[in-house]
Amino acid sequence: MDPKVSIVIPFYNCSYIDQAIQSALNQTYKNIEIIVVDDGSTIATEKIQPFLGRVLYLRKENGGTATALNHGIHAATGDYIAWLSSDDYFLPEKVFKQITFMQNNNAEVSFTNFDIINKNNQVVSPWFGERFSDIENGVYQAFLLRNPVNGCTVVMKKNIMDKIGYFNPYHRYTHDYEMWFRLLVNGYKMYYLDESLTKFRQHDESGTSKFQPEMIKEMAIIENHYRPLLKKSMKPF
Repeated sequence: MDPKVSIVIPFYNCSYIDQAIQSALNQTYKNIEIIVVDDGSTIATEKIQPFLGRVLYLRKENGGTATALNHGIHAATGDYIAWLSSDDYFLPEKVFKQITFMQNNNAEVSFTNFDIINKNNQVVSPWFGERFSDIENGVYQAFLLRNPVNGCTVVMKKNIMDKIGYFNPYHRYTHDYEMWFRLLVNGYKMYYLDESLTKFRQHDESGTSKFQPEMIKEMAIIENHYRPLLKKSMKPF
């Protein structure tokens, strides 16, 4: 049987949540569970109602995306975790292609490319992510200069988090960036699948748009801590 994949969708006052859930339900890969974590939303919750029979819906007090992700991951029963932001969506073949790629490469963590879309689902920047031909060392080198990974393109084995920990809520806006560094310095290899399988939405209400100064500060803290460690750990596999 194909391994089970848990798609965790953290949700807070996002009007696009129905599109995210529908894209998870549209996956051609069938052994999935969809976990929607409501992080104390006060609006747009009615958009979840039509899906309640087909997803696991969890509600908690507001604590930020990292806490919502962790809540969903703790409840997940899948072998793999995929994270989908409530304002983004997956292409139907996303999970199938990525799990197949990971099994063929014996990969525990992988990420892909993505398209940037606007509020009307129009692609404004296709294949926006960095592309890697040198899977062995290219990702390591990139992290010494920038963040080359979009969190919603990542699929990873759930048991990794039992070993290195869950997302750190201290980093309210860049918890994913810290997690990727933590994976690398703990010896996990992040494989890149050269396909664009996720639509990443840019809009005025997104965290990326609203909290840029906070994100820059957090990224500096993370980079100052992890980049020296990453340099020490870098070696050919």
